Amino acid sequence: MLTAILFIIGFVLLVKGAGYLVSGATGLAYKFSIPPIVVGLTIVSFGTSMPELVVNIVASMNGKTDLSIGNILGSNIGNIFLILGISAIIYPLVAKKNTSLKEIPFSLLAAVAVFILANDIHLGSGSSNVITFGDGLILISFFAVFMYYIFGITKEKDDPNELSDEDKLLMKNSSLKSWGLILGGLALLVVGGKWIVDGAIFVATYFGMTEKVIGLTVVAIGTSLPELATSVVAAMKKQSDIAIGNIIGSNIFNIFWILGVSAMIAPLTFDSAANVDIFMTMFASITVFLIMYIGKKNVIERWQGMVMVGIYFAYAGYLIM
Repeated sequence: MLTAILFIIGFVLLVKGAGYLVSGATGLAYKFSIPPIVVGLTIVSFGTSMPELVVNIVASMNGKTDLSIGNILGSNIGNIFLILGISAIIYPLVAKKNTSLKEIPFSLLAAVAVFILANDIHLGSGSSNVITFGDGLILISFFAVFMYYIFGITKEKDDPNELSDEDKLLMKNSSLKSWGLILGGLALLVVGGKWIVDGAIFVATYFGMTEKVIGLTVVAIGTSLPELATSVVAAMKKQSDIAIGNIIGSNIFNIFWILGVSAMIAPLTFDSAANVDIFMTMFASITVFLIMYIGKKNVIERWQGMVMVGIYFAYAGYLIM
């Protein structure tokens, strides 16, 4: 009974937390003339990826490698097909040129890197498929390169004439208030996400789902709920940069930072069957990249969002069956 109550409260906390996070992040971006896409790719995406980080650290320490890898791959697939798709259905998402040409390909690079580092046997570089401590260092090195790129685009400025009345109001918030909204929102997201994940895992375990499937579906979606809530609220507020930056940034953080840290805590044994999920992760990045050039350029339209959500449910059905 208590688990069910916390499960419901968790959803309420997620929605409130997402609203605070988006408002605080947007206000901070305009206050310091930082492009919102940068805030989405860093503060927001790092914050909403905290559940994945916590789950993976605990899973790595307990030797739950299937759960650890499945959580990251499942989250990345869900982030693009499900969350970005739902956000686009709510409001068509307009992407910056840099997002189409650099950030989305960077998320594809992350999936390719995992495939190369994890498949030691297939690539003839080892006797077992393991993401080692050294592999973790390589992933974190890629993350450092990404952060260097982000530092470079902070110098870009948005046109003040393009700001909405709500944006201009947020711009008047003090830095302290903006940071308070961000930290308060993140706290609500983490707590709400945990309660929802705990309830979902309890139900999934009761019905006999395997560790891998739980990681790819229940835990992955559960830990992605902060991204879902944040991007949906951002879409409702027509903050495309926050909505897109949150998802693409989270995917890059998940692989280069979180999986890298997890591998440095303990070697991650890789099941070759999970290559299907890596290919699906690659396919997700390729799909959103192609969408940017189909129909309206650099826009994810509503119908495209519907297609993305449909692809996700087909994939989820395949996993469960």
